[in-house]
Amino acid sequence: MKLVKLGAFAAALVMSSVVMAAGGGDRTFARMMAAKDRSVELFVAKEQARDTVVINEKKDDKTKDL
Repeated sequence: MKLVKLGAFAAALVMSSVVMAAGGGDRTFARMMAAKDRSVELFVAKEQARDTVVINEKKDDKTKDL
């Protein structure tokens, strides 16, 4: 029974290292970064398309302090 447990443990250890190596973590990370870059580009384009707000700091007689 001890030999079976040891063999199962060794098989699980080998399988986990094989699965982790071929899991595609680098590809997933690359896709995530590409999606982030694209969303940032879209956000910047949307912000640049907005109308700019002009604030006039000058006060005249008709302007009241809030």
